[in-house]
Amino acid sequence: MSSNKASRKKSPTRKGASRSPAPKEKVSAEQPLLNGTGAAAVASKEEHPYENIFLFWPNIIGYVRIVLALGSLYYMPLHPRTCTILYSVSCLLDALDGYAARYFSQSTRFGAVLDMVTDRCTTACLLVFLASAFPRWSIVFQGLISLDLASHYMHMYATLVMGGSGESHKKVDRSRSYILNLYYTNKTVLFLFCALNEIFFIALYLLSFSSPLLSPSLLQLNDATSSTPGTLQPGNPSHPSAASLFANPWSAGALELARANKLDSFWPWVLAGASFPVMAGKQIINVVQLVKASRWLGEGDREERRVKGLPLPRKK
Repeated sequence: MSSNKASRKKSPTRKGASRSPAPKEKVSAEQPLLNGTGAAAVASKEEHPYENIFLFWPNIIGYVRIVLALGSLYYMPLHPRTCTILYSVSCLLDALDGYAARYFSQSTRFGAVLDMVTDRCTTACLLVFLASAFPRWSIVFQGLISLDLASHYMHMYATLVMGGSGESHKKVDRSRSYILNLYYTNKTVLFLFCALNEIFFIALYLLSFSSPLLSPSLLQLNDATSSTPGTLQPGNPSHPSAASLFANPWSAGALELARANKLDSFWPWVLAGASFPVMAGKQIINVVQLVKASRWLGEGDREERRVKGLPLPRKK
């Protein structure tokens, strides 16, 4: 009997021991967690305020570049000096926004894409004008636009897909390409190539305002047997008013007539000759960039097909 009573007294204890532990106290998102020493392990949200990355200083400089580029396009057809100043300042700010990003610790993926898109668009707009100003060479300018856009798009896409979303397009390993590694990691090389590339196209733009001769089809020849196009010297009989020649003042012929002989050609030729080798080197870099990006994407495709077990074995 005593043993039965003892077992009955112990049974509630065993039953209570099998109960689930009491639920832990919930920790709010605002309450910092404590580690073993009692110190806060995670900072509260108040220490990380919301940041509007679109108003970071490097991005504001990027917006200013866009405004200046639009202004240069407005003055581009007939005002070479104003256009050149606005376009050049827009290009020079390209170096300032990178410095601001490092100084204020405001480097962002949006800023990197904004910077590259602005560069591509401004250069393409200038080349479009050159294609209309020098129609004989329009296919060359069209090819340069296509190469520039294609190489940079392929490079950015390959970096995003193969390198990850946090990878910068300027971080090119030397094993992939020594040329691209030197081009993107050496700030002096990058600045010189970009600056002289733009200077060459600006020089061509200024040369379109310095020709003293017009296309033979625009004006009547000096005499019936001469093959020399009419000049724009004062008093020349082959220099009639533009209104009598062109019904549309914005036609290609009227704009060529308005541009002719507005600037001296000496300095534009000097700038074009000095910057041409670097411009040509920049196009070679674009070709290398296009080829390397294509091969990198091809490596990713082969690896993906290998994981999927492709190609499937042919049925016999």
